Amino acid sequence: MYIMLQNFLPKLWITKFFGWIAECKCKTLAYFSILIFIKIYKINVKEIKQSNLKLYSSFNEFFSRKIDMNFRPVHPDPLIIVCPADGMLTQFGYFEETKELQIKNHGYTLNALLAENEKMIKLFQYGIFFTTYLSPKNYHRVHMPCDGILQKMLYVPGQLFSVNTKFFSKIPNVFAKNERVICLFNTRFGPMLQILIGSIICGTISTTWFGKVTPPREGIIKLWKYSNNMQQKIYLNKGEEMGLFTLGSTVITVFTKENILLGENLNTYDTMRIGNILAYGIQNNKERFIN
Repeated sequence: MYIMLQNFLPKLWITKFFGWIAECKCKTLAYFSILIFIKIYKINVKEIKQSNLKLYSSFNEFFSRKIDMNFRPVHPDPLIIVCPADGMLTQFGYFEETKELQIKNHGYTLNALLAENEKMIKLFQYGIFFTTYLSPKNYHRVHMPCDGILQKMLYVPGQLFSVNTKFFSKIPNVFAKNERVICLFNTRFGPMLQILIGSIICGTISTTWFGKVTPPREGIIKLWKYSNNMQQKIYLNKGEEMGLFTLGSTVITVFTKENILLGENLNTYDTMRIGNILAYGIQNNKERFIN
């Protein structure tokens, strides 16, 4: 029933409404909302950088809280690729020769996920991917799985279907239908994508170099290109913050498979934290990587 309802619900207006409530600058309302949220979702307050809950001016300010990264140690070996977010590893594997990714009998193509961007499709047509779902209880900042230099950012407008693990497998092509921000990096292992997927009640998607990418929602694809010039390049270290969701969503990390080996003991629906090992890289791209 809920799946059918999603096709008719005014998802954008629901998202705007909850976004407005979450942004409401009333400290008393924010404080009691935060206390209830912590109790329901069993949030570990010891990890939070700003542990004085009365200092948050809105619920969203708490929801997008920073944590003490000493609780998320990142392996110093540059050839180890780590999980970029706290959440659940809902999928991982390889794009097949058909360029199709399967989710419980629902397939969607890499072409659709990348909004028919031919250059990106060519780079990742036989790639390896990791999908991490961030539930409301999770820390909602997204970090770098390895060192990278930003090349492009693509905003793709779309729907705001729920990506909750109970529902995403029942909505065909959900990740290719939903609003998303696609970030292309050059790494020592070759090109890498971080794809931030929007969702119902996901008020905003932001990046550290741009700020808020969405909203506004103008309904058109937007592309930004970035310089490799030594003075102007945007270089992010492994473990460094790169993006932010307000309310739950999903991040898909994609590499070309030639230089990546899957980590041992990975299982679908594993609970992951930033810094957990996803894969091992083989560095053979030194001439293209700028330190």
